[in-house]
Amino acid sequence: MSKITKAVIPCGGLGTRFLPITKAVPKEILPIIDAPVLGHIVSEAIDSGITDILIVLGKGKDAIRAYFTPDKELEKRLRDAGRTENADMLEKIGQGARISFAVQEKPLGSGDAVLHAEKFACGEPFALAWGDDLIYSEDNPAMGQLISAYERCGANILGVQTILTNDIIKYGVADIGGGAPDGRIYPCVGIIEKPPLDKLPSRLAALGRYILTPRIFDVIRKTPTGKGDELFLTDALNILAQVGEVRVYDFIGKRYDMGDKYGSVLATVDYAVRNKVFGARFKTFLKDYVDGL
Repeated sequence: MSKITKAVIPCGGLGTRFLPITKAVPKEILPIIDAPVLGHIVSEAIDSGITDILIVLGKGKDAIRAYFTPDKELEKRLRDAGRTENADMLEKIGQGARISFAVQEKPLGSGDAVLHAEKFACGEPFALAWGDDLIYSEDNPAMGQLISAYERCGANILGVQTILTNDIIKYGVADIGGGAPDGRIYPCVGIIEKPPLDKLPSRLAALGRYILTPRIFDVIRKTPTGKGDELFLTDALNILAQVGEVRVYDFIGKRYDMGDKYGSVLATVDYAVRNKVFGARFKTFLKDYVDGL
């Protein structure tokens, strides 16, 4: 079984829920305090043992490429000015992995974005993380958990968590066919996109992390297009699920929907509370603020 050392991060979408700022700034590099969402996802990949990362850019997202491209001139100016700490911070961006880029010229769906990674994958299994799904795990990063699950079962892995609220209808929901879990790994016979509450196949919702085998590329190409002539990854995974090649893994961690304003605010608050420099001060502020409401 091939060791997983590659990760793909599609960064498509127009970010319309964050307009007007996303007119100029891709939603994937909107900040959580002083680091972009995508920076945290890249760090998760590196902490999971990933050595090569492909970022699939949508049109107009050159700022993402600029963020991960070293700026030696700026680093030198900072060092010459005695601002070594700032220069070191810039130098460490993406350090630990080789980062490359592909461009999805037209928004032709999640499946099409994955197809842009075929040459990069080079016949090997790889991790996939959507660019607006942030997951905080105190110990073992979510991507690393899925990699370990793949090493146990050798199948495509869909990262899920249990959602008990009505918000579950916003997500793809795994149909485990009544099968029993093997630890945190469940069988998967299908994925239902945004099912009504009375037709939920389970309470296990897909939350932006996958392990995919190279067979996914041929399956995507053979998958009929959906709305807007787009190719959808879920449709391809459903084909593989029907022949027993998909599992779901109930990962440990807190997931934030960074394509949503409320999710973005929650992430900023949580990361501020955990901040080693000013977290304690921010907690005090929050307590005083709530007491004053």
